[in-house]
Amino acid sequence: MPRCQLDPQEFATILAKSRASAILRTPHGNRAQDAMRAAIRGGFQVCEFTLTIPDALEHIGAISEQFPEVVVGAGTVLNPEDAHKAVEAGARFLVSPVFDQEVIETATALNVASIPGCSSPTEMLAAHKAGATLVKLFPGPAGGPSWVKAVLGPLPFLKIVPTSGVDLHNVADFLAAGAHAIGFVAPLFDAEDVEARRWDSIEQRARQLLSACQLTPSSRG
Repeated sequence: MPRCQLDPQEFATILAKSRASAILRTPHGNRAQDAMRAAIRGGFQVCEFTLTIPDALEHIGAISEQFPEVVVGAGTVLNPEDAHKAVEAGARFLVSPVFDQEVIETATALNVASIPGCSSPTEMLAAHKAGATLVKLFPGPAGGPSWVKAVLGPLPFLKIVPTSGVDLHNVADFLAAGAHAIGFVAPLFDAEDVEARRWDSIEQRARQLLSACQLTPSSRG
């Protein structure tokens, strides 16, 4: 059974407060839940399973049930059918690598937040006008934080969530530039750690990344 849905704006508020989400993409479906549990133990309160993971919908449902305080979403949502299945499984937000108007419209109809992938100001504005709650900066542009700051100058109403090109060393810069929040993929879920089931390493990295999200650029030392 799907969990109680979050209004898109409520989700945006929760994500801003959390400052970051844990995004898992792995070919190892039998390791997915353990990997996400490690990130949650490390402090993540917003997490995302991409639909490219084997049995992703099952993982979404299981983690949603086990951790009712955690907001679980689906990534790599490419069509309305995926959106419906993900929400039915328990996803409370939907992320895409691209801007697809049908997916955004479906998310709006389902009353869940949509986060389409965009790589230009024009695309971000179009997604916003189509009803996207937030926009995912993907792929990461050169000069990442400066790019975010430049775009938010004339378009301050955009809620930009970088998920590519962000790591432990520059996350404070992205947030200082005005990013709404950050999505961590490889910097959190190192592929070798997942392969070797090194859950303690993922948990430790989660704590480090979330601590870095609380720093200002001048306090990193």
